[in-house]
Amino acid sequence: MGLFLTFEGIEGCGKTTQIRLLADGLRQQGHDVIETREPGGCDIADQIRAVLLDARNNRMISTAELLLYAAARAQHVAEVIQPALDAGKTVLCDRFCDATLAYQGFGRGLDINRIIDLNTYACQGVIPDKTLLLDLPVEIGLGRARQRNGQQAGPNEDRFEQESLDFHQRIRQAYLDLATQEPERFITIDAGGDPQQVAQRIATAMAVTVLP
Repeated sequence: MGLFLTFEGIEGCGKTTQIRLLADGLRQQGHDVIETREPGGCDIADQIRAVLLDARNNRMISTAELLLYAAARAQHVAEVIQPALDAGKTVLCDRFCDATLAYQGFGRGLDINRIIDLNTYACQGVIPDKTLLLDLPVEIGLGRARQRNGQQAGPNEDRFEQESLDFHQRIRQAYLDLATQEPERFITIDAGGDPQQVAQRIATAMAVTVLP
């Protein structure tokens, strides 16, 4: 069985960059690494992602949002994550179930137990071995995210960046609470500073807790 590592955090915390840097380092050590993301990671889930993150879909109700995330996750787990783990690969995933708890549960105020049940059903027993939480003040993260979106030429994926500061504060606090509740799984990383500084913090934490 392979190793499943997920990355979580608020908008603009640097997950995508840090996944790429960690993947490069692990490959140099001989690991067979798969980099993936949620929502998305495979063709069907990517089509759902386009709906979920498009700012034009601002009339989407919270329940529909939750169910679309669950659908994308079910496809992603079955098509990408589970086969990779079965093949003994290391999977690095940009967001997973904790994101749904943070955003749709604590952010939107949907029923936490119902979200847990949906996540369990979608994942079919797949649970992260470790979750790296990249923590950053909300104002800094949103500033980074909005600057990034302004520079991208691809599809419009800024629906969540348009939410209120209070919404994003709830997300950050939810992540910190989840990390406190599951200290054996979560590794909280200070995401401030330049990418190489953050990468070094991750490498140090990984050497101690994940890859002896």
